[in-house]
Amino acid sequence: MAQECEDDCRAVRPVLCVGLIVLLWLLLYVPGVWAPPLLDDADSVHAEAAREMLQRGDWSTLYVNGLRYLEKAPLLYWAMAASYTVFGVTDWAARVPLCVGVLWLLLACWQVGRHYFDDAAGLYAALAMGLSFGPYIYTRILIPDILVALWLMLGLHCFLLTFEGPRPGRAACWGLALMTALNVLTKGLIGVVFPTAIVLGYLLVTRNLRHLLRMRLWSSAAIFFAVAVPWHVVASVRNPAAGAAKGFFWFYFINEHFLRYLDKRFPRDYDTVPLVLFWALAVLFLLPWTAFLWRALRAVPWRGRDAATPSGRALLVMAVAVLVVMGFFSFSTRQEYYVLPALPPLALIVGAWMSREERSDANSPERRSGRRVAVALAVVCCALGAAMWALLWWAQRVPPQSELAELLTRNPTEYALSFGHIFDLTPRAMGLFRVELMALGVVLPVGGLLCWWWRRGGRVMLSNMVLAVMMLVSLTAVHGALVKFAPILGSRALSDALVERWQKGDVVVVNGAYEDASTLSFYGHLPLHVLNSRENGNLYYGSLFPDAPQVFEDDASFARLWSGGRVYVFSQESELPAMLRRGGYKLVARSGGKVIVVNQR
Repeated sequence: MAQECEDDCRAVRPVLCVGLIVLLWLLLYVPGVWAPPLLDDADSVHAEAAREMLQRGDWSTLYVNGLRYLEKAPLLYWAMAASYTVFGVTDWAARVPLCVGVLWLLLACWQVGRHYFDDAAGLYAALAMGLSFGPYIYTRILIPDILVALWLMLGLHCFLLTFEGPRPGRAACWGLALMTALNVLTKGLIGVVFPTAIVLGYLLVTRNLRHLLRMRLWSSAAIFFAVAVPWHVVASVRNPAAGAAKGFFWFYFINEHFLRYLDKRFPRDYDTVPLVLFWALAVLFLLPWTAFLWRALRAVPWRGRDAATPSGRALLVMAVAVLVVMGFFSFSTRQEYYVLPALPPLALIVGAWMSREERSDANSPERRSGRRVAVALAVVCCALGAAMWALLWWAQRVPPQSELAELLTRNPTEYALSFGHIFDLTPRAMGLFRVELMALGVVLPVGGLLCWWWRRGGRVMLSNMVLAVMMLVSLTAVHGALVKFAPILGSRALSDALVERWQKGDVVVVNGAYEDASTLSFYGHLPLHVLNSRENGNLYYGSLFPDAPQVFEDDASFARLWSGGRVYVFSQESELPAMLRRGGYKLVARSGGKVIVVNQR
């Protein structure tokens, strides 16, 4: 009877874990599919690229605003275009593929964790990935990096499976090849660089390079090339060198991969994160779970000969993966979200240690270490909670109906970083986030103290679940803040106002880069002209092709447009074109510090 009860518990536990992961996804990630509206820059640019792909029926070449957009691998755009086909061309349909990808990644973390450790390790790894700031915030934007993390995690699982059995199985070897190919179609050459470097690094550390020769290289290579190569060939054939444009191969492989890695890509419309901060983000993005990381890293069998068990191999492979991803970008340009592929391996390492702590005796080193970490977390959470209340008190005098744009500063030199707009915030502006500040001011200290209290009493699992609830509430507050901040980062309200007035033959001019007003293209389906910013955005290269529409204006051509038919101008309110600063226009709409003006009634 006892054995039967134990077997029943083992059968039920995976169902409960999967149910909890799906519930987390439904509560936290699914609501973000509908709100806020798409943001300007990468968010709406990528949604628009998928829309034009569907509109043109050309699945080999991306276009944005009628211009070739050759710098991106296609898989995310194929997925969004397919979603449009099923659900219609909407912002939420654009977000469905990434949202589903997040669920797959959480389930992949759970499956890998339970396969090499136990159910608890997989669950904690999934919670760490799903309930931390970095993975959450970078799935609010339509960028493919979370899918890179997914394919890499599945590929590493396949690689680890090649050690099970007398000879690597076909499914494991071919699965690794397939995941690598999908990663190439998602993000380009790093899709093959990362898994190759991780596999070789692990085999070198374990002095087992002969294993590589047993991994069915010929058939695996055939699968990789069959999946990864066709799009590159078709894109090269359909986008040959023409006029001033050097063609797809040069731009995609040379300019966008090699020259960007060397920080010589043109146009240089990006910035780079300082190296120390970049490494720190790998820890900060997974807080509070990486509070246990130092102790967890000590469990990794860094000497290859100690990685003789499945769990030891898994820990070492994950550690090598982190070092490869972080090391690769340490010698290149870096954006904050480049950290993302390193986070699932880190989450697995932490999840394995948290499970080990939970199973340990009350006086074991793991339990003592866990209690020390819980004390530190309680102190930090209480300090952060106090900071939230201080900000709330400081900003109490802000009038309730104040517009956020009026309370912010502008720091355009920081906007090449994905977090650049955070430098615009002022203490007074934080007053418009009262609900979010109050929620964080309550949940952070309460969660930190309860985590410490229950770990002190030996109830480790309950302590970890408190951290999960704390982060669920915290990230929900972050989502609420993002919705309020959306008018600054996007232009949906201006797009709606413009669409009501726009008529065929009217011209819309963006005073700045196309990316500054890209929501007008997606929501309004409007072609945009761009003033004095041809070399400041991602459409420059596409404009070099002979068949490119003439959408770039200088001061002289803009003056001719303005004196002719109806012309709408999108601009930051404080940065209207010089010709308009004397007046002679009518205000159409204002939102988020931006305006649309027109030259005629």
